[in-house]
Amino acid sequence: MKHTGAGILLVAAALGVAAGFLLDQVLTSSGRATFTPAVTLPILLVMLGAVVVVLAVPIRQATRGSASKMVNPFRAVRVAMLAKAASIVGAAIGGVALGLLLFLVTRPVVPSIGSMATVIATAICGALLVAAALVAEHLCTIRKDDDDEHPGGDPGLEPRIHGH
Repeated sequence: MKHTGAGILLVAAALGVAAGFLLDQVLTSSGRATFTPAVTLPILLVMLGAVVVVLAVPIRQATRGSASKMVNPFRAVRVAMLAKAASIVGAAIGGVALGLLLFLVTRPVVPSIGSMATVIATAICGALLVAAALVAEHLCTIRKDDDDEHPGGDPGLEPRIHGH
């Protein structure tokens, strides 16, 4: 499994920015109020980041030999995939919040900072989730073995079949 690349995170964030901006544009053009995330969303993003890191720590300890018991390899893969998904979700939600913020600051009358607090907090906590998930993904990485260079072993040692 490859590490989550910056490209996919940038694409998720860019799509989020576009979605957030367009959402507020559609809402205001139809005469409705702009979208404001719930106060609990930033809290949940930080909690998700903490859970992902806490789940990854025992895997790191097992791969470095400091754990007293073995870790199920399927559990390790699940935690790594959770970390990968959390980083993408964090980038997308942070992007949506930035899109909402971009819409608000491009209006003729900029709202007060207090009314934009949850949008700003959501953008910051989305970035924190990305950082925590990338750390957790790194914690789930195993050390590279010497035989990783040659997946099938040494090609010179493979049996040769001679046919007529």
